[in-house]
Amino acid sequence: MLLNHMADEDYDLLRPHIERASLSIGTVLARAGEPIDTICFLNGGLAGFLDVLGDGQRLVIGVIGREGVVGWPALMGNDRWPYDVEVRATCDAQRIPIAALLAATAVSPRLNTLLLRFAGIFAAQMGRTIVSNLIHSVERRTARWILLYHDRVERDEIAMTHEEFGNMLGVRRASITTALHILEGENAIRGYRGRIIVRDRAALEAFAGDTYGFAEAEYRRLIG
Repeated sequence: MLLNHMADEDYDLLRPHIERASLSIGTVLARAGEPIDTICFLNGGLAGFLDVLGDGQRLVIGVIGREGVVGWPALMGNDRWPYDVEVRATCDAQRIPIAALLAATAVSPRLNTLLLRFAGIFAAQMGRTIVSNLIHSVERRTARWILLYHDRVERDEIAMTHEEFGNMLGVRRASITTALHILEGENAIRGYRGRIIVRDRAALEAFAGDTYGFAEAEYRRLIG
């Protein structure tokens, strides 16, 4: 958890302002264009960041779990959410008013650096999403998203519907079904209605190739 990487003195700056909450699947943490009033550290599970197009189509561009902070755009001077953010796996969270967080970062350059490092890592994740969508096959992109979820839910059984895959991949349902069948044929996963069982993570990573791993390596290098 990102909070665990903070120095005790930095966490003490935030502690008086923390409000604990339980978040269920589908909970809306942000809507594009609305003010950023609070930031949120997830204790588990994950939240998806969705870009909303003019025709109403919503595409997932990245996910955050316990490793990050929902609200990172405010660290770079943005007072409004650029994306929708929705909970995709049930979790507990710690919320902090954005004014309290920014006041703490003004006092502690070390805290500010930590949070900005995460923002840069999330930008790297989004960048790899763009590259993957441009040049990689649907099955390779599917393997990548399963790995991103698997990292954050920390169990082999993952709730992932075809609608969710559609938001991540931007392809027809038939293409998603074909990709999942290919991964099942490699014994990397097993699919049930609305659920994926990860059977062989190494096989998934091999299938994902260089669509996965860069942002994760940056996290280990810069944060731990």
